[in-house]
Amino acid sequence: MPIISFLSDFGYRDHYVASVKARLLSSQPDLNIVDISHAVEPFDIAHAVFVLSAVFRDFPEGTVHLIAVDTQNSKSGKYHAAKYKGHYFLAADNGIISLLTDSEPEELVEIATEKPTPAPARDWLAPAALHLAGGGNLEDLGPKTTHMRQLINRQLRLNDHAITGHVIHVDHYGNLVTNITRDSIETIGHERSFTIHFAREKVTRISDRFTQQPEGECVCVYNSQNFLCIGINKGNAAELLGLDFDSQVDVHFPVISD
Repeated sequence: MPIISFLSDFGYRDHYVASVKARLLSSQPDLNIVDISHAVEPFDIAHAVFVLSAVFRDFPEGTVHLIAVDTQNSKSGKYHAAKYKGHYFLAADNGIISLLTDSEPEELVEIATEKPTPAPARDWLAPAALHLAGGGNLEDLGPKTTHMRQLINRQLRLNDHAITGHVIHVDHYGNLVTNITRDSIETIGHERSFTIHFAREKVTRISDRFTQQPEGECVCVYNSQNFLCIGINKGNAAELLGLDFDSQVDVHFPVISD
C-alpha cells in the first residue's frame, strides 16, 4: 500500500487540510495518508525541516512526503519534486528541499503547472503525490533541473576546547533542541569533562531522561536523533530561560596542559 505523508502549516481550525485530503482520496479512496503535523508555525521553513528530518527515515522507502508549508512563498513561482534517500518530497521552491537534502537530492524536477491557483498544495502537489504513490516516474512530472532556492543549515563552530551551536527547534513542552550532536561532543571531548552553557545556566552532565533531575532543575539529554536537548523537569525551558530558535549554546572542555 503506497504511503503519502502530509506536513503543513495549515493548522486545525480551517478546511485546508481536509481540502488536500479530499483531492487525494477522490482519486484513490484506499490511499494511506499519514499526517505528520499540521501545527508547523505559519511560513516557518526551519520548523518544517526539523519535524520532517526527524521522522522521514522511519517511513518505508518509496514514501511520498507532501510538504505544504509556506507554499505561496516561491519567489520563482516554481514547485519541485525530489528524490532523496529513497523517498520523494514535494514542496514549493522556497528552500525546504535544499535544507532537507543538504542541497544534494538524487533527482530533482520542476513540477509542470498551469495557471496560478490559490491552493497549490491541493491543485499541484496533491496530483504529483498521487502520481508518485501510484508508481509513476519522477520525470513525468516535469523537466529535470538542478536549480532550486538554496538555503544552508546552521553549522557548528568547533575547536579543540569548545563547541558553539544553536537552538534549532522548541518542542511542544518548551524543550530546546540544539544542533549539537552526540558525535561532536564525543569527538571533540575525547572523554574529557565538559560544561554546557546556555542563558545564565551551566550543566555539567548529560542525563538519560528529563526526570533524572529534580523538578524545576535544568537538564540536558540526547534525543532520538542524538541532538543535545535542554529542558527543565516539569517546566517550560524556553519560557523560563528566555531562549528560543537560534539562541546560542556552548559546550566547553578543559584545556589539558602537557
